[in-house]
Amino acid sequence: MIIKQVCILGGSGFVGQVLSNRLARDGVRMIIPTRRREPRRDNLILLPDTDLVEADIQDTGQLTRLFEGCDAVINLVGILNEKGRRGEGFRYAHVTLAEKIIDACQAAGVGRLLQMSALNADADNGSSYYLKTKGEAEDLLHSTGTLKVTSFRPSVIFGPGDSFFNRFAGLLKIAPFFFPLACPKARFAPVYVGDVAEVMARTLGDPGSVGRRFELCGPREYTLQELVQYTAHCLGIRRCIVPLNDLLSRMQAAVFDFVPGKPFSTDNYLSTKMPSVCNSCDWSEFAIQPTAVESLVPGYLAGHNWRSRYDDYRRHLE
Repeated sequence: MIIKQVCILGGSGFVGQVLSNRLARDGVRMIIPTRRREPRRDNLILLPDTDLVEADIQDTGQLTRLFEGCDAVINLVGILNEKGRRGEGFRYAHVTLAEKIIDACQAAGVGRLLQMSALNADADNGSSYYLKTKGEAEDLLHSTGTLKVTSFRPSVIFGPGDSFFNRFAGLLKIAPFFFPLACPKARFAPVYVGDVAEVMARTLGDPGSVGRRFELCGPREYTLQELVQYTAHCLGIRRCIVPLNDLLSRMQAAVFDFVPGKPFSTDNYLSTKMPSVCNSCDWSEFAIQPTAVESLVPGYLAGHNWRSRYDDYRRHLE
């Protein structure tokens, strides 16, 4: 398949910005819709052959116009939490959008789609609304018969600007002496955003990847407690990590359901009931050596360290 132009839904987000830079190296022309163009323009506007367009991606007519002339569509859209608690927000962001993508692709004559899903995504057996709706969207797209679809199922994705290590870094800094941690035994295999983008770029024009669902994990598994303790170590701060049992974890999630921004929620709690680790992850197929957490995280968490900020201040004065 020859791919010269793509539309990237969610292209202004964390994964999208890295993927856009990677595709720019291949000379791919990109259309990236966003709700608000100006806040995103500094990160993407300098990329060659990239159009950052204000649009409502839940409008099928606008989607169709965005897709016209494209050889492929990449859907990176996903939410980790919703405003309510009954799954409507997840369904709208994941399943409803997938239905509109199918209609728009058919109307615009686009036959190739890359879909960002999630480990443990399962419409029937997912432990949370997030996993159920991610699984339903994935199945829906693969079953159209008109789209050549490849899905990607990553564990938690890390890298500069991520919402995992950076979020815990922020929480650890404001915690006084101890840090109550829900779901401490939850298991993850963090995967580097650059590795995810590389796999997606290589499969975009590969007919052999059509119909496949790739699980993407890093080289090592950790418990959530190990990852939070490592974050504190990278920050150079001492915090007593207090692991909460299952009942207290669920109670914390229920309380945080009503906290603005939802740093943790009941749906997040339910997602952690399933280990976010890969059953099979053959990086050798792509000749990629997956990046370890330890090789990158200390570098970008250094900005959270007060000593680093003090050194920057001194350099500014010199």
